[in-house]
Amino acid sequence: MADTIAAMLLDRAGDTHLGLRTRERDWTWGEVVDESAARAAWATALREQFPDSPFHIGVLLANVPDFVFWLGGAALSGATIVGLNPTRGAADLAADIRHADCQLIVTDTAHSGRLRELDTGLGTDRVLVIDDPEYALLLDAHRVEPAVAPEVEPSSLFLLLFTSGTTGTSKAVKCSQGRLTRIAGTAVGKFGHERSDVEYCCMPLFHGNALMALWAPALAVGATVCLTPAFSASAFLPDVRWFGATFFTYVGKALAYLMATPEDPADADNPLLRGFGTEASPDDQSEFRRRFGAELFEGYGSSEGGNAATPDPDAPPGALGRPAHSGIAIVDPVSLRDCVPAILDAHGSVLNPDEAVGEIVDKRGAGDFEGYYRNDAADAERLRNGWYWTGDLGYVDQDGFLYFAGRRGDWIRVDGENTSALSIERVLRRHPDVIAAAVYGVPDPRSGDQVMAALEVAEPRAFDMTKFSQYLVSADDLGSKGVPRFVRLSRRLPVTGSNKVLKRELQQLRWRAAGDDAVYHWVGRRTDHRHPDYRLLTEADRNSLDGDFDRYGRGHYR
Repeated sequence: MADTIAAMLLDRAGDTHLGLRTRERDWTWGEVVDESAARAAWATALREQFPDSPFHIGVLLANVPDFVFWLGGAALSGATIVGLNPTRGAADLAADIRHADCQLIVTDTAHSGRLRELDTGLGTDRVLVIDDPEYALLLDAHRVEPAVAPEVEPSSLFLLLFTSGTTGTSKAVKCSQGRLTRIAGTAVGKFGHERSDVEYCCMPLFHGNALMALWAPALAVGATVCLTPAFSASAFLPDVRWFGATFFTYVGKALAYLMATPEDPADADNPLLRGFGTEASPDDQSEFRRRFGAELFEGYGSSEGGNAATPDPDAPPGALGRPAHSGIAIVDPVSLRDCVPAILDAHGSVLNPDEAVGEIVDKRGAGDFEGYYRNDAADAERLRNGWYWTGDLGYVDQDGFLYFAGRRGDWIRVDGENTSALSIERVLRRHPDVIAAAVYGVPDPRSGDQVMAALEVAEPRAFDMTKFSQYLVSADDLGSKGVPRFVRLSRRLPVTGSNKVLKRELQQLRWRAAGDDAVYHWVGRRTDHRHPDYRLLTEADRNSLDGDFDRYGRGHYR
């Protein structure tokens, strides 16, 4: 296999196999390469305006063909693509553009208006608008034979991928051409990508999921990439059938949305063979396989890198597989000692979380992690004691299977005991009227934290909290510390552009009123977890809570 994305792309020159499809138009792989070459030549010409600055091209687009063509153009010319998230707020988007040193931005009319209002430091001459008539004329003026710039090598920085920022500040992950090429080769071997595949790209191209698990492997084998502008649960199956898709990628919340659509006996009448994603609940995975008749590969991964798990067909539900190699360990971040194996009950719940759950660490070192752009402090946080710290929690059971236990910020300490937000979310997502769930810690007026849940439901004010309480009582795999003290009901939870719930926004909001949301609190003794009584939180209740924080000397937490 080629050792750069540019060489991999050049291997497709003249290839008449379908390379890219939308509902409106098809391109062969050879045509994709030609379109990429034109953008490479145009970008190289524009670079003369900023020869001493980084060759960074921001792309602020939905999943449209030009995004793919600019990926190819950057690879051939040695430029770096900065995936810009259209769902970011104005201040955050401007900060991303400045932090990543974008010298050009490729966008469309729908987003160019936003850019004019932002302090990006770039003039209008540095913004290319793909649906402007002049764009096509200038592009045609740069039609050239495909070629790779002489400075392109495996170490050439190809992508800056901003992390989702679900629990903290977003950071720009560096990914070289060589690293993405290696990831593509690994994905081909793991998930069976082949030239006959038709790969449905419904996850955003500014995120590592679509690029690392779909676009790059499809390029490696010459499979067909099919684009939809954004994920839609209602459009998923019609698109899959229309394109004849055999493979797709997902994140957990997208799969939850899909499973919330009405079931049809004809769901399994589709061409899908398999999909790959992360953080879907075992129940959603099982239901997908049953309804749609396709296999799912639930894995562990991040834009930063690090292959922590190897799939194992004998793995129990919820397990990622086995540790990828002997250097993968579950470590207590305070003592730096390896955690003991987890003892699981009949429901798969961890009975010894304080001793068994820790951070997933690669003791062999950085591996494929190439660092964050202009963020030495974040690099140092990842690389401590000569080890690579993933920032994710996990545990290994007594049979040696590895499990994901949430992000480092997903560990809630209640009454001196650790509780996994991920485990609680899996219980809540099983409720038939819950579309999506997020669990996080909020301060307790006296000490520690309390569990709060945010549920996405069809109609917050009509949701039956009595039945919900009864459901919690009947859930044998919900521990006493996992019953939410507060419940927010929302028509739509805040999410990133890659459909991950923004827990940090929910945590900041806590139990305060917001829009049409309904917030309930559990009235009664905390120890009476088998009879939770939820009441709608009033303004008087909120004032009383504030008073409790002040009374116990924790006013700075409210």
